[in-house]
Amino acid sequence: MTVTRRASGSIYGLAYGDALGAPTEFLTMKQIHRRYGTGGPRELERTPALVTDDTQMALAVAEALLDALANPPFTPDLVTPMWRRRFVDWLRSPDNNRAPGATCLRAVEGLDAGVPWVRATQAGSKGCGANMRVTPVGLAPGLTDEQRAGAAQLQAAMTHGHPTALAASELTAFAVWWLREGMEPDGLPAALRDRCRSQRAVYHARWLGDLWQRPGMDAPETFIARGWDECLAVLDRLDAALARPQREIDPCELTGGGWVAEEAFATGLLCFLYFPDDAVGAIRRGAASSGDSDSIACLAGAFAGARLGMDAWPPEWADRIEYADRLRRVGTAWD
Repeated sequence: MTVTRRASGSIYGLAYGDALGAPTEFLTMKQIHRRYGTGGPRELERTPALVTDDTQMALAVAEALLDALANPPFTPDLVTPMWRRRFVDWLRSPDNNRAPGATCLRAVEGLDAGVPWVRATQAGSKGCGANMRVTPVGLAPGLTDEQRAGAAQLQAAMTHGHPTALAASELTAFAVWWLREGMEPDGLPAALRDRCRSQRAVYHARWLGDLWQRPGMDAPETFIARGWDECLAVLDRLDAALARPQREIDPCELTGGGWVAEEAFATGLLCFLYFPDDAVGAIRRGAASSGDSDSIACLAGAFAGARLGMDAWPPEWADRIEYADRLRRVGTAWD
């Protein structure tokens, strides 16, 4: 299979999944089936097809990364103020009217007020806002594994300070990167499990500072291990779902509703792994779910596009999606 424009395929796929899943986010499965049929929505609604804060914040992460990578070396001291500025720009934007998550709003309000990010972050939150936006870290070329892991965790930690938010974001970024680099989908679950085990006691102090210091934590390794253990537990659920595929049922019944980071990652990945050669099928499955359907579908789209490239998507969608010019800039830079 000859695949081209994988970065474009992934960043557009994120937006397509987001737009397809947004109208179903607060619907029951019965309501989704009544409105769209058992397979879920087939087409983007409206022109432009509106996205949510998932795509808006992914673009904020991506555009800061583009700036940072143009000014090497890539370090946390370089990229942190760039992400702060982009997140605050998102907070103040008139387009920030897509039911953004309370965690992101509270944390970025703190950033806007000049609070150090390690104090502004919502320490107890592992909401899916941590990893709905991390795909660009997986797509960015030229990073070492340490840089990719540290950056994935840092962009999450700036709003969601829970260790599981950090670990799930790293897994999402590496899944995107591995797919972009040609890993076969059936090898992903084992590779992700190995990543959990190998990183269980690795705390990226250069990127995270003293985030770990909170009641009940005696060491940074204790803090981060909790996140990896919760990710391993959801990978157990993913493996069980893949062992007995049930593509027709609500994926949230199998790996969770996606409201928290590890479940959004696992359920988005499940939708992709159910349809590894059908990008539109993957995001339709994510959109036809009872949980956080826009985030689940956007992650499924990011995975599918990283594997299958831009040609996997209906060509007419590229000009219909909101923020098409910004998506094009990111994809072109990293293809």
